[in-house]
Amino acid sequence: MSAGTPKIALIGAGKAGTQLGLRLAACGLAPVQVFSRKLDNARHLATALDASFTDDLAAVVTDADVYLIAVRDDAIAAVAEALSGVLKHNPLVAHISGATPSTVLAGSFRRYGVFYPLQTFAKDRSPDFSKIPICIHAPEADDCSLLKDLAGRISDSVRVISDEQRATLHIAAVFVNNFVNHLYGIGYRLLLEKGLPFELLLPLIQETAQRVQPDADPSRMQTGPAARGDHETMARHLDYLRSHSDYHAIYVEISQSILTLIMNSIQHADRRNH
Repeated sequence: MSAGTPKIALIGAGKAGTQLGLRLAACGLAPVQVFSRKLDNARHLATALDASFTDDLAAVVTDADVYLIAVRDDAIAAVAEALSGVLKHNPLVAHISGATPSTVLAGSFRRYGVFYPLQTFAKDRSPDFSKIPICIHAPEADDCSLLKDLAGRISDSVRVISDEQRATLHIAAVFVNNFVNHLYGIGYRLLLEKGLPFELLLPLIQETAQRVQPDADPSRMQTGPAARGDHETMARHLDYLRSHSDYHAIYVEISQSILTLIMNSIQHADRRNH
């Protein structure tokens, strides 16, 4: 290990932990150990990283500089509490969650923070980590600098943000990722009922995504019957969806939300222009 390179232990080997571990290794920051309660997960990732592995928190290495907790949000507090009884050398401990406050670690460690890669992960896909925003936070300036340096070595996009900002960011991510994907699922099922392939929608999905710009309000490019105020088309859609009560309710709510957002966007633009 070269001078100035922190020794990292990875606590968790799920989808996010696996991809983060592989990226760290590719950038010369390979974790020295992988923990997972699923021993096969720990072994598989550790083999790729040439690291040790364990499924016992009591057996976690006690000489790492940074411990990255990559477990389910509802397990972070319990894992941190268990680790606090093992790690006595005052390391920096950070979780990678977007939704959990950094303070969940405060009762267990003096040095704590957040190292949040803003992306959805799958074990069988290799993301371009250089473009993934890494959002970091730590109460102590030195710890924040350490996390910022680590993030900068695996990504070209690093942001220092507060717990409150990260909570808002995570909610926004749920809207643009989880909710949008759910709508894809609804579209898939509607087409399946009529024997139509989902691939018919892919060019539309891709074009919509490509039109999104970093500094532009997406509401300004909204299309469709709700944006046009095409009540006749919307009425036909709603009539069709009466046999799908859940989809009907979603259609109504989102259509109304589109109208509201467009009006708010127009009013905001008018105020700025005057």
